[in-house]
Amino acid sequence: MEFVKSELLKLIEQTRKEEGCLQYDLHQDNTNPAIFVFDEKWQNRDLWQQHMKNEHLKAYSKATEGTIESFTVNEMSLL
Repeated sequence: MEFVKSELLKLIEQTRKEEGCLQYDLHQDNTNPAIFVFDEKWQNRDLWQQHMKNEHLKAYSKATEGTIESFTVNEMSLL
């Protein structure tokens, strides 16, 4: 868990510098510290899609391969 957390923390600074990134915050569950959630806000979906293809995300995926039990992406809209 600490390894995954350290890899997730590496993503924050790089991602916040990306074009269109309005918010990129990592949260850790208070009762199950193995659960992490990114709360992200992007200027538009196209810029978010570019982010999802960036090299630092590919590096994260490679580094954590086999250590993540599940990964879910929920695209949501503010009401």
